[in-house]
Amino acid sequence: MLRYLHIRNLSVIESLEISFQPGLNVITGETGAGKSIVIGAVGLLLGDRASSDLVRTGEETANIQAVFEADGRETIVRREITAQGRSRSFIDGQLVPAVRAKELGASLVDLHGQHEHQALLDPDTHLDLLDQYAGLAAEREAVSAAYAEWAALVSERDSVGARERDRESREEFLRFQLGEIDRTAPLEGEDEELAAERRVLANAEKVRLLCEEAYGALYERDASAIGTLASVWKRIEDLRAIDARFAPYLEAREGVDAQLTDLASFLREYGSRVESAPERLQDVEARLASLERLKRKYGPTLGDVLGRRRRCADELAALGSSAERLAELQALVAQAGKRYLSAAERLSSVRRRNAPKFSRALVGELSGLAMERTRFEVRFEDGGASESRWSPRGFDAGQFFVSPNPGEELRPLARVVSGGELSRVMLALKTIATTDSPGKTLVFDEVDAGIGGRVADVVGRRLRDLGKTFQVLCITHLPQIAACGDWHYRVTKSERRGRTQTTIEALTERARVDELARMMAGLVVTEGSRASAREMLLVRRGEGEDAAKGERRK
Repeated sequence: MLRYLHIRNLSVIESLEISFQPGLNVITGETGAGKSIVIGAVGLLLGDRASSDLVRTGEETANIQAVFEADGRETIVRREITAQGRSRSFIDGQLVPAVRAKELGASLVDLHGQHEHQALLDPDTHLDLLDQYAGLAAEREAVSAAYAEWAALVSERDSVGARERDRESREEFLRFQLGEIDRTAPLEGEDEELAAERRVLANAEKVRLLCEEAYGALYERDASAIGTLASVWKRIEDLRAIDARFAPYLEAREGVDAQLTDLASFLREYGSRVESAPERLQDVEARLASLERLKRKYGPTLGDVLGRRRRCADELAALGSSAERLAELQALVAQAGKRYLSAAERLSSVRRRNAPKFSRALVGELSGLAMERTRFEVRFEDGGASESRWSPRGFDAGQFFVSPNPGEELRPLARVVSGGELSRVMLALKTIATTDSPGKTLVFDEVDAGIGGRVADVVGRRLRDLGKTFQVLCITHLPQIAACGDWHYRVTKSERRGRTQTTIEALTERARVDELARMMAGLVVTEGSRASAREMLLVRRGEGEDAAKGERRK
């Protein structure tokens, strides 16, 4: 159950903290005071979507923290939302993915708001409620897993089938590209080598002349560099005899001489090999032109061209085996379909067995909510298990049919119930679907929509009874429901230093009388309305004590 809630900088709430108790906790306050923000904070803690506009104006971060008690141990859950729209969830101080907080929330809290009324009008949600009541989570998981396997194989089969249908034209296209590349037969880096060779061939005379001049300057002429250098070394030796700092330069002499001699030899040999070769230059130019055409089409680099060639070859090989793979996939899809049907048929069978029990339980619950003559049943549509109806939830299609008034035929729920009846149907559904989770926190926001008078009395008593098994948090505008609470909290909104502030407080007995009187009388609270409020509390308290005595006698 939810023991403690602390909210900071969330919407109009600057700072708010409250401790909740076992039983029925009712929350009241003027319209717009922020009651739903308090309940919404619980939803945010447990994985609801967060956005930056939830952060109080002028603040960087909103924080929500709660302490839950389950199975004798406490769990601390915290959610942090930034003004940039990012959020983080923590469980017992450890950062966790939002999905982990959502999973934990599903085990701790059942949150019911107005949007769920509207969801109940959608027939697609009806079988989910039946499955929840019947405890079919394992069967649903088996169906979902089988469907995922089948759907993945169908997708692959369709993809391979499409390739097979286009195979002939695709193979022709790939063979054309492969042949075009193979006719040229490029080699990795060949274009760079040929470009270097073309530069030499195009400048053959200049290269030979430069080599001859450089060689002569180094070695052959009277004033050659190597000859002059010998005279330099002699003088350096004389200098070393005077100053030892010249020694390192003499030590480098051998290497310098060797490099210059090697360079002279290379110049002579290289220059002697260079010849003007117009035919070779023409061949090189033609080869480079062929490579450039390939690069323009499949490049921009020669490496890209070779990569395209590999991909063409790989795809051709794959296309060659697509017919065999398609036949294999057809068999796998058929096998997966049989596994899915087996799981879905089991789910459907259990659903249909539980549907009458579910209907009886719901009718019984509605009897205690002033809908004593209601008839209800789950109707499954015909259509069999055709593949068009397969889904992760099975192949069943069904919806709730109801007749809230004697003499009226059963009709789809969305077409016949009023707003007040819909609230009670949802309350009854929540009640029968959570009977296996004692101690869980049930949160009801606006469960009193569309009801009043005697029906409000009945709903209040049912919520109080639920509080004996669960912790119940209920936002209400009706004094009949509020008076049934074991604990009463009031949310108020005020202005301080030019800012709106929302606060919540646990009411004392006297304050509770005043709040009930306000709910009954409106702006002008009289002693008469206070007397009526005190009487209402006494009556509800007496009913609760009588019910407790009856339980003990049992």
